[in-house]
Amino acid sequence: MHWAYEIAERLIEKHPTKEVFTCASGISPSGSVHIGNFREIVTTFFVVRALESLGKKTRFIFSWDDFDRLRKVPQNVPASFERFVGIPYSDVPNPFGEGSYAHYFEKEFEQSLQAFGIQPEFIYQSVEYQSGRYSDYIRIALKKRKEIYEILMRFKSSPFSSEQSEAFFPITLYCDSCNKDTTAISAFNEELGQIEYTCTCGNEGVQSLGGKNRIKLNWKVDWAMRWMMEDVVFEPGGRDHSSATGSYNVSKAIAKEIFNYEAPDYTAYEFIGLKGTNEKMSSSSGNVLTPNDLLLVYTPEIILFMFAKYKPSASFHIGLDEDVLRNYSEFERYQLAYVKGLIKEDIRLTLELACGGSINRQPSFSQVASIFSLIGFNYELLQTSLSRTGEEYTMEEINPISDRVAHWIKYWNPHRSVSINKENNILYYNNLTTEQRSKVNELTELLRNETSLSGDSFMNQIYAICEEDDKKRMRESQKDLFQNVYQLVIGQSSGPRLPLLISAVGREKMVKLLTFS
Repeated sequence: MHWAYEIAERLIEKHPTKEVFTCASGISPSGSVHIGNFREIVTTFFVVRALESLGKKTRFIFSWDDFDRLRKVPQNVPASFERFVGIPYSDVPNPFGEGSYAHYFEKEFEQSLQAFGIQPEFIYQSVEYQSGRYSDYIRIALKKRKEIYEILMRFKSSPFSSEQSEAFFPITLYCDSCNKDTTAISAFNEELGQIEYTCTCGNEGVQSLGGKNRIKLNWKVDWAMRWMMEDVVFEPGGRDHSSATGSYNVSKAIAKEIFNYEAPDYTAYEFIGLKGTNEKMSSSSGNVLTPNDLLLVYTPEIILFMFAKYKPSASFHIGLDEDVLRNYSEFERYQLAYVKGLIKEDIRLTLELACGGSINRQPSFSQVASIFSLIGFNYELLQTSLSRTGEEYTMEEINPISDRVAHWIKYWNPHRSVSINKENNILYYNNLTTEQRSKVNELTELLRNETSLSGDSFMNQIYAICEEDDKKRMRESQKDLFQNVYQLVIGQSSGPRLPLLISAVGREKMVKLLTFS
């Protein structure tokens, strides 16, 4: 059974009378959301799809923790933004235009999700906190701050301190003057709900619960409170939150003992790596590959498929080198098997979670990659070349793949850009053996005289040029012939299937490049 269905069935068994299953995910808009963060939301997305396919109503929420403080200025943001460190993301200005820092990175990610058909209900924590919605629960947390401190200390190796317990407050308070979290609480009046504080900027002030609400619960308390507020039954979390003393287990205890709520079902997910680097992606550092970057090379369905086929606990790397060809070929092979009904159950469910059961008709990525640069990345010539080999596609079917092939070659694999030889490669031809030349000449005559240059009949005639009783030697001879043709036509030792190469280059040009007498 697919892992998303295992989780869905576990949730149904655990909550047999639940009418709506609320599944959650969320992150801070500290910078451009990368594909590692993407695993957060896509894991929830697959569980939601599995629940819905099992007949359950769902609520899919995504929380933007934009009331968190700016901790670090990413590489792609001006260094001058250091002056905003400590201010909520929602109040930091947009480094690239109008609006806020939070809004810019939130909308960037939200727009990329549209390509995947992922449409959660977005919750902006800066709005929720400042609306006063959480005021009663902030009050509860403040009144029970010593109990919260005791819970936190259970998960730490340091000894309990009565002095620290007295001084502990489970909140972040932003200064009314400088708007930073560089504050220290000096007194809390439980009866009036007033908090006195001092700030490193020199300001001394008082904030009231239910008033301006420049107060935010600390992370582990905040997480527990929001589970209760939204009635969450499932939420994944990164490996860093998932240890025995990690955020989930701490928040789980706080949810139960402070807010009287059973923590949701939890699945830990591993991080995604970029092939060729051991560095962890980080939005706050700017070391990222975003979903939008990935969409320039992969279709949304393949990206979803790559994430769906791995259990959340399995790490994997995404490469933009030859891995692209392998990933596309695997996906295309599974799609064909799906259409024919010849596919294993687990892969069938993976495809349905990724594609919603629909299969897009489009040319093979590797096939397009093999000739697109040869024809100058000309879309109409690509359509014509494919048509000559018996593959008819509309431009709407061709464009999604050809756009990505062009980007992949130009920006990630320029060594794959191939051109047709401008003149005959006499030196290479003269270095061939007499037998090798003879086979090239036979193929050239076949090209001159054969009316149909596509289909099995044409290929059989090419194979017949190398006919031998010894099958192993015959295969080696065929491979040798093809390699010589590729070298004489495109200066490479390999290339597209011969009918497609002929279609892309043209019969007359092929014959000219293979004629040496």
